[in-house]
Amino acid sequence: MCAMLLTPGHFAAAASEPLQWSRLPPLPDKLGVAGAFAGVSGGALVVAGGANFPRKMPWDGGAKVWGDAVYVLDQPEGRWRKAGRLPRPLGYGVSVTHRDSVVCVGGSDATRHHAEVFRLRARGRKFEIESMPPLPIPLANMSGALCGPCLHVAGGAEVPGETTASTRFFALDLEASNGAWRELEPIPGPPRFLAVAAASDETFFLFGGAALQATATGKPARVYLREALRYRAGSGWARLADLPHPVVAAPSPAPIAGGRILLLAGDDGSRAGFKPLDRHPGFPGSVLAYEPAQDRWSEAGRVPAPRATAPCVEWRGGFVVPSGEVRPGERSPEVWRLSAP
Repeated sequence: MCAMLLTPGHFAAAASEPLQWSRLPPLPDKLGVAGAFAGVSGGALVVAGGANFPRKMPWDGGAKVWGDAVYVLDQPEGRWRKAGRLPRPLGYGVSVTHRDSVVCVGGSDATRHHAEVFRLRARGRKFEIESMPPLPIPLANMSGALCGPCLHVAGGAEVPGETTASTRFFALDLEASNGAWRELEPIPGPPRFLAVAAASDETFFLFGGAALQATATGKPARVYLREALRYRAGSGWARLADLPHPVVAAPSPAPIAGGRILLLAGDDGSRAGFKPLDRHPGFPGSVLAYEPAQDRWSEAGRVPAPRATAPCVEWRGGFVVPSGEVRPGERSPEVWRLSAP
């Protein structure tokens, strides 16, 4: 856990403008999914893959099941339609929109983590899948965002089970005709997964996430992080003002509006270990805003429906958070839209 204290110059108590939220049509999957891939192609919102517990909840012994459905919403007032399938059931990777396609990186299924990378691109009412250079290693629960044409991917885990995490950091130039992943300077500090990524003006940001430490029984436990980091080509990593509280698995890549990077809820660790799980109150709903020019944090209101392990997609003048985890094990099919402030 980070020890650096916030000074008054690094934190403000109130947002400059209230955030405006609205609902879009819910996903056709009545349970919803966590860890989906999402982006925009053919002008439509695309949500694919992810996982849920279709038979029993985890506290009743239910098993997580990964999906492969590709859902498309052509208009905000329209209805979702199924437009294809992923190469395999998959979730918990990184996804970004690039050149009218959804680039999907890594992820996991029921047995292992994957290194594969591919594009989803609309072709009429169907989707084609184009293979891209795979990651150097399999990764899931990592963080990623586009810095100009370069996709950056940071942290995560190479194998299932939440027993190890990574500090490795990779980049792929999506404009290069024969691109290959490059390994960059590793993330400073502890290995981490489920951090929040963002990118602005050729700068990659990494916020929070979870590290692991051994318990008395030898089983790793999550350490909820408050670290904020910045990476720039040529100058490397730099430490920024710590988050006011930890943030793990908030929607990512984080939206940027009005010069502020917005961390939309996620898990702050305050309810970690809550029992019984079937009465868990859900994740706290606070929104944190980071101003890069001032290296300063502020409170920016609340999320009406807090989610974790959900993507965030810029679409039609706003930012969409499709589905995601309401509390450990429980998903929601709801799709929420944040109007750009």
